[in-house]
Amino acid sequence: MAAQDADTIHSEVAPDMTRAGEPAQLQLQPSAFLIELSLDWIVQRASENIHQLLGESHVTLIEEPLGNFVQAQALHDLRNHFSRLSGSTGVSKAYRVRLTADHPRCDIAFQLSDNRVLIEAVPSPDRGLGESLGAVGGLIDGLADLSGDALLEGAARRLRALTGCDGCRITLGERSANSDRSGFSLGELARDLPAIIADAQAAPVGIFPRKSSDRPLSPALLKAPAAEALQALADQDIRSLMTVPLCIRDNTLGVMQCGWRNARKPNFELHGAVELFGQMFALRLEIDRLR
Repeated sequence: MAAQDADTIHSEVAPDMTRAGEPAQLQLQPSAFLIELSLDWIVQRASENIHQLLGESHVTLIEEPLGNFVQAQALHDLRNHFSRLSGSTGVSKAYRVRLTADHPRCDIAFQLSDNRVLIEAVPSPDRGLGESLGAVGGLIDGLADLSGDALLEGAARRLRALTGCDGCRITLGERSANSDRSGFSLGELARDLPAIIADAQAAPVGIFPRKSSDRPLSPALLKAPAAEALQALADQDIRSLMTVPLCIRDNTLGVMQCGWRNARKPNFELHGAVELFGQMFALRLEIDRLR
């Protein structure tokens, strides 16, 4: 009976986010919006909630230039960002962009994927722009005199200070370090999770049009997690999670993961700050290795 009760609890905590007949890799978390463009900026696919961002149905956008639906200045700025991204496999971000006159500003992440421009947008925070990114340098400076396990543990403490998460874990090969609030400990999780999970209990939205030949949204920062990933989060009482790889010179050293008990709005600036923290910490690790 106890085992049955436990199974019932988990099924309530971690509902299956996948919609009937649609694989998770073709779905998006509902706290974000997605547009997939051709290289000449013609809309190929859009999330079914895009009307909340642009005031236009997802059906209306398909095979139309993005410029028909956003302000000229916003389009110009995004194209400038894109020109700097060309040839790169990374993600570029733009903050507090006003796409239309009638909707609030949003933060945008975009990247090249299979000869497509993948654009994700989330509402801009009301305040605090620049605070997270501005804090990274000082936090990294505090690691200057540390080495070995103390360096890893110090980085975990500073990562939690940067994000305000309930618990974080840095895994580096066979080594790992945690920094957690009382009563919460982030255990080992898969590394191939979406970069940002805003609310593990929120039902996803579909991508239009849906075809059997559709490419999965694997690179999307806010793609919908698979059912087994949601169960793993529920088992650890995690509702929101950020996962950022720890890399140096295209070599993946490990992963940084930050978890929260409660749902959180996605924050591209915080994600960018954690990426920057990871880059600078990786350099500290390289210095420590060469000592």
